[in-house]
Amino acid sequence: MPHPTLPTIAEVETIASLDDAVLRNLRITQCYHELALVMVSRTPGHANWCTFATWASKQAGQTIRKQDLARTLEDLLGSQAAVDQATSRLVTAAQRLGAQSGAGQVMDFLIRVLDPENAFARSSQAVARGNLKVFAEIGYQFARFYHELLDSAVYDAEKIARFCTALRPGDPPDGQRYLRQAFQHYYQALFERDERNRAELMLLANIEIGFHEQTRLQPDINEALAAPVLSPQDFTRNLLKALRPEWGWLAAPIWAILRLLGQLTELDAAVQDYLFGAQRQAQFIVTETMMSLELPEHVRLRLGEDLPAAFPPMLAHIANPELGALLAQFDPTPDSTLDSGAVYWGDLPDRLHFIIDLFRCYHTSLQLFNPPFTPEQVASIKEGHLPPGRL
Repeated sequence: MPHPTLPTIAEVETIASLDDAVLRNLRITQCYHELALVMVSRTPGHANWCTFATWASKQAGQTIRKQDLARTLEDLLGSQAAVDQATSRLVTAAQRLGAQSGAGQVMDFLIRVLDPENAFARSSQAVARGNLKVFAEIGYQFARFYHELLDSAVYDAEKIARFCTALRPGDPPDGQRYLRQAFQHYYQALFERDERNRAELMLLANIEIGFHEQTRLQPDINEALAAPVLSPQDFTRNLLKALRPEWGWLAAPIWAILRLLGQLTELDAAVQDYLFGAQRQAQFIVTETMMSLELPEHVRLRLGEDLPAAFPPMLAHIANPELGALLAQFDPTPDSTLDSGAVYWGDLPDRLHFIIDLFRCYHTSLQLFNPPFTPEQVASIKEGHLPPGRL
């Protein structure tokens, strides 16, 4: 392991205050990596929550940067058979309302009205807010933990108690009880000499932070997944404006009159069919992007599939009673990766099952401590520039 650089509390606060979401995400990802290295210098061979947060944050960066999402959506909307059929109905209905455009022009209007760029911008914003929310709270507490407790030569119950008094009682999303418990377990792990006991303490702390984090992220994740959804009423209104620009400021009252007279029935039905297919494709792309995780050594996990790894021997069977109780609470298959794939990423219990097994399977994977960026990219990121090359 390289000699770790200790991120300070002030550095964490500076990163969290950055306005540029893309650059902030890159700084967060690198800071998580540095925080992970600091902990592993005291607990060698054991992953901590920041170890996994590094790669989750790096993956989030792809959504935040909107890499290729809009173009992929346009390709799907232009070629998907069900959407094509619905498009034909929509073109016919629009032309009966007096639209003079041909089918090709109407298709261009549909793409513009569906506004995939804006849909993915909303997804990007939701992910960026979640990325910041978690780092500003949990990254800050890791920096504080290192500053106050990491140099302890012997276990000091008073020091860890003082640290925990700054964390709010109660359950998430508002309370920080699970963070309190997690840092108490991390502190115990610093002094634990039995490797199996240390592994279980570290895993317990990782899961406790994971539960807190995912509960806090729940609204942001659901917002990101729902970002491509546009109401049929808004879609119809925007489409009529695009197809009949000559209506100008009269578009809204004309639209209301047509609806009152029942002239939009055919168009409404066509819009419903079109949106059903088009938005299903849009959500599929967003979900696929959010439901994959790229780890070092070209390991790419699909979050909707069972994990392809096994538990390491020291975590194959759990002896720690607190960890056993937590697994029984959150993991329906506590000694297996069976059904670990999350069917719907927006479902908190489903997501937690995958994450808990992810933490357990890769607990001893040293590759997770690989740097997320090259030294040249890190230098550029810390200078406030978007670095070249693949991120």
